[in-house]
Amino acid sequence: MRLLEDGPYRYRIEPTGRMRVPGVVFASRALLHAADQALEQVANVATLPGVVEASYAMPDVHWGYGFAIGGVAATDPAEGGVVSPGGVGFDISCGVRLLAADVDDAGLRPVLRDVMDALDHAVPRGMGKGAVWKIRDAAELDGVLTGGSRFAVERGHGVQRDLDRCEDGGAVADADPGQVGTRAVERGLGQVGSLGSGNHFLEVQRVAEVYDEAVAGAFGLRRDQICVMVHSGSRGLGHQICTDHVRVMEREMPGHGIRVPDRQLACAPVESPAGRAYLGAMAAAANYGRANRQLLAQAARRVFQRVAGVRLDLVYDVSHNLAKLEEHRIGGRRRRVCVHRKGATRAFPPGHPELPPDLRDVGQPVLIPGTMGTASYVLTGVPDGRAFHSTCHGAGRVQSRHQAARGVSGRDLRARLEADGIAVRASSWRGLAEEAPAAYKDVTAVIEASEGAGLCRKVAKLVPVGVVKG
Repeated sequence: MRLLEDGPYRYRIEPTGRMRVPGVVFASRALLHAADQALEQVANVATLPGVVEASYAMPDVHWGYGFAIGGVAATDPAEGGVVSPGGVGFDISCGVRLLAADVDDAGLRPVLRDVMDALDHAVPRGMGKGAVWKIRDAAELDGVLTGGSRFAVERGHGVQRDLDRCEDGGAVADADPGQVGTRAVERGLGQVGSLGSGNHFLEVQRVAEVYDEAVAGAFGLRRDQICVMVHSGSRGLGHQICTDHVRVMEREMPGHGIRVPDRQLACAPVESPAGRAYLGAMAAAANYGRANRQLLAQAARRVFQRVAGVRLDLVYDVSHNLAKLEEHRIGGRRRRVCVHRKGATRAFPPGHPELPPDLRDVGQPVLIPGTMGTASYVLTGVPDGRAFHSTCHGAGRVQSRHQAARGVSGRDLRARLEADGIAVRASSWRGLAEEAPAAYKDVTAVIEASEGAGLCRKVAKLVPVGVVKG
């Protein structure tokens, strides 16, 4: 595959074979070295029916299921455009929630150990069951699937600001619990308000640098302030929904005359019964993910209030695994397209009508988690943002979990982090080792490429002072 340099931090894969549009990769030369097979997936996505403009890859791109993680593509339903579960991923609506505390680093340090011990106890995580909220039955779960964070807040788990500062006001429209299978419901009943495992975390952070005082102030951030970042998704329910609907689409494709170069790109026209069924189930899983992060944020709030007398206010909540029907200017005209963002974050610019009124002048907060011991970033959307106003979602893996665990023991990694002043609470040594910083790209290089490519703009840098891992 031949990559042509097409501008600052931008490379192009010219259409060949069955590609309908080019591939566009936003990256530096150094970051490209870790992209390997993911570029083949970028080219494969460019063959999907109805795909428009380009098949995009963010600077943190790496191999995934069907779509590369860090992949963005839009399809036009009016031209037979399809929706593909592989363009969303198994962890539907996995995303990030950031809360800002009314205390700075110096004020929290005397009680940090007590706060971390309390969080360790209060945050259910790992592969097993256990959650903040005990859902009584399938009817109550339906409330979560249709109402998301709104349903949680109505039940007393939060405040109105949590909805004002959440993507979609806390709930994705058009959720259809009827398209969520029995096994998915069973898996979802016991996990609302749980962190999960893998790269999911709850992290206590310090605002180490502010690059734009005015925008940071609008977001509610200031230098040396303590923040809490939650990274989690729709748990087993979302995974099962993806599994179920991929199977349906594999059977449906021949009837629509659809052939894909990789069976993991199973898809169906957006306007077909199978396409609408998946979008309804996906929206339900997205709402589950929003409610999940809402409950985890409430658990953190209770700990901070009880142990430290500190309040936490929501900065923003945004997903990075979702397909959404949006309007974008493509080829000189407005078109309604289905935008797949898989390991990519929406980054709406100043003035966008979907932003809450108090953020409309500065743009959408974009939350980019880093790795333990490095940094996370808060960005904002920019005018004329590329790739349907999308940007990266994190550092991006360069090692498998097995490779990472062979490189360091969990105990040794915890000792290193603690020596650097980062309190660590992990549910397993193996899980901790799998998420070692060496397993990921340099998040600062990813942010530099994202900003240099015109996808977003830096607002603040956050560094960890305490980590709770699944």
